[in-house]
Amino acid sequence: MRYETPAPPAEVGKTDGLAYSLWLPDADPWAGVVIIHGAGSSKESHHDFARAARSAGLSAVCFDQRGHGDSGGRLDGRALDDVATVAALLGDVPLATRGSSMGGYLAILAAERLGAAAVVAICPASADGLLRGLRGGELDFPADVSAVEAFLAEHPLDVEHLATPLLLLHAEGDERVPVAHSRELARVAPNAELVVVPGGHHRSVQHDAELQGHALRWLRKVV
Repeated sequence: MRYETPAPPAEVGKTDGLAYSLWLPDADPWAGVVIIHGAGSSKESHHDFARAARSAGLSAVCFDQRGHGDSGGRLDGRALDDVATVAALLGDVPLATRGSSMGGYLAILAAERLGAAAVVAICPASADGLLRGLRGGELDFPADVSAVEAFLAEHPLDVEHLATPLLLLHAEGDERVPVAHSRELARVAPNAELVVVPGGHHRSVQHDAELQGHALRWLRKVV
């Protein structure tokens, strides 16, 4: 049996101390997606979706948040600034954000800042849930705790006035972020689609190839 090694990213590097991998399609991209990992994770955990996005004609960029992976330092109050810094690597194309857990929270928050055309949020955490995890020691990464606490207090997930189309993906068996949170976001947001998967766990949706395909088709439709 013959196995082919997946093509690597077009570029890896750092910008403002943030390690990133940039994925470019062969032809001009019809959009670009900023991919944001969750607490304690890294950009490599989302390379499967970056490859799928590239195959679908999008450019994609994954990055390590501060205090994670190859970025080093400590997570602090610059989280939205960091998303914007990395998004600039995609150039002048329509933008979308895609994130999981803490990354889903940031993907929603960053939509207005970036003028994003769409958001894909996988089991997105709440500000309150992240705050509890930070104070309880469940979120194990270097952080400027007081700065992150201030950021979370200032940025609840208020989606009532979110004009950006929002796709929510959540496993019913998620043991970390209750599916009820995504159901409430979908109820309140004016332009949301919710996909709930029976069973599963906190990380199962993120790597589901069928759901990745669904997200890419949805992006093509709304962007």
